[in-house]
Amino acid sequence: MVKRPNTNAQRIKRHKRVRAKISGTPECPRLNVFRSETNIYAQIIDDTTGHTLAAASSLDKDFEGRGSNVEAAKKVGLAVAARAKEKGIETVVFDRGGYLYHGRVKALAEGAREGGLAF
Repeated sequence: MVKRPNTNAQRIKRHKRVRAKISGTPECPRLNVFRSETNIYAQIIDDTTGHTLAAASSLDKDFEGRGSNVEAAKKVGLAVAARAKEKGIETVVFDRGGYLYHGRVKALAEGAREGGLAF
């Protein structure tokens, strides 16, 4: 019998390792990414208080199209950047959530940079 590795457990392990080094402050909050099979989500979090300052996802009511492709991830990045700009947030720390910086995660990051966030 072939044993498959538990890829989500491996991702959580990588995420914990990254989170041990990265933390969001009120001056420079954390841009967190979660990627499911069908959608992508982004949150800007202040870890000192534990509050979400801004969020966007492919499930938002004004979102057009499918949420499981690179174009959708870029739109979510632009949306979270616009919402962060409204709150006066200019710089963030990027938290890729244990995912590889490739594909949808990279597109979301590039969209957020295009929207005006610096990281």
